[in-house]
Amino acid sequence: MHVTSEQHLDDGVLEREFTLGEIPGVLWTPTSASASAPAPLILLGHPPLGLRAMYPRLAERARHAVADGFAAATIELPGSGDRPRWAAVEQARADLRRAMEDGEPVGGEIVDALVLPLVEKSVPEWQAALDALLSRPEIRGPVGYSGGVISIGIRLAVVEPRISAAVLFAGSLVPSVMFEEARRVTIPLHVLLQWDDEGNDRQAALDLFDAFGSQEKTLHANMGGHSGVPQYAGDAAARFFARHLR
Repeated sequence: MHVTSEQHLDDGVLEREFTLGEIPGVLWTPTSASASAPAPLILLGHPPLGLRAMYPRLAERARHAVADGFAAATIELPGSGDRPRWAAVEQARADLRRAMEDGEPVGGEIVDALVLPLVEKSVPEWQAALDALLSRPEIRGPVGYSGGVISIGIRLAVVEPRISAAVLFAGSLVPSVMFEEARRVTIPLHVLLQWDDEGNDRQAALDLFDAFGSQEKTLHANMGGHSGVPQYAGDAAARFFARHLR
């Protein structure tokens, strides 16, 4: 893990950009003046739109996490941002756009081609980033995972024992095989669902929530569209992590 830049943000936040091999990432921690002990870590997931495009939202989430006493980190997903393009996934994205523009149902073969390669490649990268981050003296476990592509969160919850709790954003485009993996998830979950999300199959989201094998799982549903997540939903997620990552 090679730190390429750092800057002090307001509110006692130190932001460091880093690379892990070819993978760019960002780490946010309390400044040395405000940190009295190593902080538990929250991994910030995001859509495959590139870190530069997602930075304002990620930085805002990170500031809240640091204010609550956590470190936060994210990495660039495969095939997005400044990373090399991925021909098969680019084709699947084009097929998805075409189906949506034509008002056609999005078939399972498109969903599988778009999401499954991303899960297969990105989850080991998240695990490598976790290895590097937990080796730093200012960071400790337990670890939480928050947001992003829900299928990535499901796979991480199944295969990565260092992740103790997850906040997942319910969304469509979930391959059918991920429902089987969801039954193997046992960590505490807090799932956010926008009830009127125009791009989300509400019943599929409810079915996926039902499939999760966790004994402790909460569905936090709010009225409104995809971009209308209310502030109090974020506050509830913060309280969830405070219970499970201390």
